[in-house]
Amino acid sequence: QVQLVQSGGGLVQAGDSLRLSCTASGRTFSVYAMGWFRQAVGKERQLVAVIDCNGGTTDYADSVKGRFTISRDNAENSVTVYLQMSSLKPEDTAVYYCAKTIYSSRTYSSRDYDYWGRGTQVTVSS
Repeated sequence: QVQLVQSGGGLVQAGDSLRLSCTASGRTFSVYAMGWFRQAVGKERQLVAVIDCNGGTTDYADSVKGRFTISRDNAENSVTVYLQMSSLKPEDTAVYYCAKTIYSSRTYSSRDYDYWGRGTQVTVSS
């Protein structure tokens, strides 16, 4: 059974840091790129960060470059993907989702992601 279990998130103040985690299991996730998306109230879901299957290549939305870092640990039967968020801003407030792509390399369209976590709320107060 495929599972993407997310942890982390919560309520923080502007300028604080948070780390989100996502543990994926149930199939060979280590050969697929993974991504983090977010969706704020009244807005479309957007890709925040993506990492290739080996963890050697990453990319970020312009709005989070220099503040967020995506990384991953590939294990034999699971993968854990992290999103380290620093210098958080109120506009980072959203529900954050991890997701698995159907490719080994980075991809930017949500249509290329077939498994999703349930989401975790991040709220940044000013």
